[in-house]
Amino acid sequence: MARQPRVLGIVLAGGEGKRLLPLTADRAKPAVPFGGTYRLIDFVLSNLANAEYRQLCVLTQYKSHSLDRHVSLTWRMSTLLGNYVTPVPAQQRLGPRWYQGSADAIYQSLNLIYDDQPDHVVVFGADHVYRMDASQMVDQHIATGAGVTVAGIRMPRSQASAFGVIQAGGPSGREIEAFLEKPANPPGLADSPDESFVSMGNYVFSTDVLLEALRLDADDEGSVHDMGGSIIPLLTAKGEAYVYDFAENEVPGATDRDRFYWRDVGTLDSYHEAHMDLVSIDPVFNLYNRQWPIYTSFPQYPGAKLVEGGQANESILSMGSIIAGGAVDHCVLSPGVRVGRGARVDETVVLNNTVIGAGAVIKRAILDKNIVVPDGAEIGVDHEHDRARGFTVSADGVTVLGKGQEVIL
Repeated sequence: MARQPRVLGIVLAGGEGKRLLPLTADRAKPAVPFGGTYRLIDFVLSNLANAEYRQLCVLTQYKSHSLDRHVSLTWRMSTLLGNYVTPVPAQQRLGPRWYQGSADAIYQSLNLIYDDQPDHVVVFGADHVYRMDASQMVDQHIATGAGVTVAGIRMPRSQASAFGVIQAGGPSGREIEAFLEKPANPPGLADSPDESFVSMGNYVFSTDVLLEALRLDADDEGSVHDMGGSIIPLLTAKGEAYVYDFAENEVPGATDRDRFYWRDVGTLDSYHEAHMDLVSIDPVFNLYNRQWPIYTSFPQYPGAKLVEGGQANESILSMGSIIAGGAVDHCVLSPGVRVGRGARVDETVVLNNTVIGAGAVIKRAILDKNIVVPDGAEIGVDHEHDRARGFTVSADGVTVLGKGQEVIL
């Protein structure tokens, strides 16, 4: 039996997530709760673990305490076969400085690669919601002999300008000819002129190619030391970069509707929209796929409960949540949330242990942990009143309250 290639996974989890403020005021972006019981990082770690890549290093930096704790307590795998998931904080191995970018984060952590001695290194981002079998991408990478393979998702050209765009061509149509950062006129695909390849921020490297590229980038004083902005263009210029079409990825248990779902939840509006994708009868993204589960740890709460005529429609109710005479519609309630008598909560994401008082009205909002909404309060009804009370209102009109923020009537 031929030896299977050794693959090391590196998850980039050091981003600040400024566009998600106030949700990231006290936590790193990959530690932001999602879907009731998960954190964003659980999606990439589940995808890699399900693909049987189980030597994983999570590079952290900003406000990493809750992220480090979650990874350490949740992602414990058997060490008998050498499996591990380990958080790796910025160690300043090359001097008294923080990571200067995602490429610099790996360069400052090269000891991880030297210690593990992998044949290939899978470098994935930590803050996207999707399912993907990374082993299929690795198989293509090996078959083509690429130095780096970049996962690309097809997106309408009208929307692609907000992302890094891959221009592919060559004899196979997979060679990357240019990597364009937020181009005004994204190039179309040969088989679909109205679509472009957008980078998913997921890469597979041959180890020797990655090491050489990181050294060259570290010596370039003009570089921004970013994987997408520096390393991929460098390898594209050398003719060593290929694209992997996410549309070719097959995940067990996927539905026709969520088969190629991928969401960058980098803004408050995209975070809110991604939650709304979860709650319908036929969800845009199905959390209930037991053939490719998303893993996390669950707090010790009893089951969710509806009492005193409490109602819930097309909503996710996490363990320990209680709807006592109120009504929720198109909502995601995290563990320990309570909704009082006569309260009405619509299109809202409510994080752990928040209490919504009797008669309160909440529309299109995100409420972080440990908030107490007084009886009769209104949130998301009058945006000017929301702003006057110090609440954040997103570009698309979602009202957001930070962790433990006081609610003034």
